[in-house]
Amino acid sequence: MYLDRLEEEMLRGEMGPAVARAMELLIALGEVFEAERLVPIEGAHISGVSYKNLDEAGLEFLEDLAELGAQTRVRATLNPAGMDLDIWREMGIPHGFAERQLRVVKAFERMGVETTCTCTPYLIGHNPRQGSQIAWAESSAVAFSNSVLGARTNRESGPSALASSITGRTPLYGYRIEENRRPGAVVEVEAELKSHLDYSALGYHIGEALGSSVPYIRGVPRADEDSLKSLAASSATSGGIALFHMEGVTPEADRFGEEDLKGLERITVEDEDLEEAISSLSGEVEDPVFCLGCPHCSLEEIRMAAKLLKGRRLRWRLWIFTSRGVYREAERRGYIHTILEAGGRVFRDTCMVVAPLREMGWREIATDSCKAAHYASNMGLKVRLESLEKMVEEASS
Repeated sequence: MYLDRLEEEMLRGEMGPAVARAMELLIALGEVFEAERLVPIEGAHISGVSYKNLDEAGLEFLEDLAELGAQTRVRATLNPAGMDLDIWREMGIPHGFAERQLRVVKAFERMGVETTCTCTPYLIGHNPRQGSQIAWAESSAVAFSNSVLGARTNRESGPSALASSITGRTPLYGYRIEENRRPGAVVEVEAELKSHLDYSALGYHIGEALGSSVPYIRGVPRADEDSLKSLAASSATSGGIALFHMEGVTPEADRFGEEDLKGLERITVEDEDLEEAISSLSGEVEDPVFCLGCPHCSLEEIRMAAKLLKGRRLRWRLWIFTSRGVYREAERRGYIHTILEAGGRVFRDTCMVVAPLREMGWREIATDSCKAAHYASNMGLKVRLESLEKMVEEASS
């Protein structure tokens, strides 16, 4: 792989051992994917934050890197941790887990990473410009940034995103190259999309049907940001999709005409396909925790939840997960007060996918997210999928 003079200096350790270690990782990655060179990046988003996923080995790796003097060279934000960093006791987080989780976040902080602890950095101001090279981990954020923002990233791992933030470089391959962003299949949507759950089910079905292809989606005349967020998350979960184009909606879709789509695999999505996706993840539950926020709730989603909860009194637990930035604005507008008054809870920094649910005593959840349902089922929890409106109705009945 070609390295310029600055990159060679990094590799020789002239900018410190942490930079050299990060460069070694990126070169190894680039050689696996036959990248010819590295390219500069404008930002990074780093996953691998929850102690539930890291364990002791991951914690030691991060603390060693911080001790070696690693510092980010570009803006770098952080994925959710395993708990709300302030009110973790209220979540039922074991003390030992909390102590180690705080050390994880402290290590990132020492390296200059913004401890945002959210899977939706684009909702709190980390918005890469169209065409910019970035190194983002977190599958839902990768699909959203590639598809909706038009930025360029591969599905980075936590270590590779961190290494890129330390060097300001990433190997040039995959979705960073124009040719690899072309559609690989056409999806004709004939189903009626009425809720975020429907968009989530659409993404889950597309991912299952097409794997990691690049779908060109037709038949969705408009889709708001939250709907696209849901679709990105679920398509990345079931099939590893990192980029989709939606005709008339996403920024790169107009580049492709009929000639570009000729001969591609085609699938049609009908109402029954969405129902099947939902039923495949949903079952009977008796005492679920109703939870929203996978990916983290936007301000609009919290506003909707507050509107539905106003004047009600919850009989079941309803937990909402969001970022600190969205929480602050929701609190300022009175939405948080309304939710708390109804008996709900709003937590920051974490979500139902990365928190240690079983250690917290959870056995069942109800959610409007196919991604959350997928991972909760894999953890051995019983799951029911339903819309936000139905969840609020049932949780307060």
